Amino acid sequence: MSDSEITPSQTVGPFFAYGLTPNNRTEWDPNGQYHWKNTVDGNLITPDVTGDKIRIEGTIYDGDGKPIPDAMLEIWQADAQGRYANPRDNRALPNAQFKGFGRSSTDKQGVFAFDTIKPGAVPGPGGKPQAPHVVFCIYSRGMLRQIYTRMYFSDEAANATDPVLTIVPTDRRGTLIATKENKGGQTLYRFDIRVQGDNETVFFDI
Repeated sequence: MSDSEITPSQTVGPFFAYGLTPNNRTEWDPNGQYHWKNTVDGNLITPDVTGDKIRIEGTIYDGDGKPIPDAMLEIWQADAQGRYANPRDNRALPNAQFKGFGRSSTDKQGVFAFDTIKPGAVPGPGGKPQAPHVVFCIYSRGMLRQIYTRMYFSDEAANATDPVLTIVPTDRRGTLIATKENKGGQTLYRFDIRVQGDNETVFFDI
């Protein structure tokens, strides 16, 4: 390649499966998994964590409405008291093992899942409180860069005044709100993501 030629672009997936989600079953591994442990997975719950334990489940769809079986999702959230495990948040963290960060790949049906705790309200722009929410980062085949969205909770009255959610057009806000269910006695929030097409999820520039 000469100095004048541009290096070809590269998509962000699905090449992450081998190194970032080794314990998930993939079509490339006849034994069902690679032979080392995940450094980060979909279970965020630690022994010292406080708050309401929940499960987040959903399906990620492509522009044709078909499930994406080889996507990867990462989440970032506050703890139940609205504190982040981040040097910029200098409030005391009694549940210091809880990092608020998780990673899940999708299965053959495009389904992802996280076990975590419901986050508390966090400060927003100008100190105005934000409704409890979870930040999602999505990696998938065909994408030149990852995309970001937020998940809000359907049972939170604070959604009505959240400074980010209220700037989203009214008819699109539903794409950011997870519905609450009960699954075998466990609190489940269902959150489907559509990367394109009808009822496309709202994504944010970060």
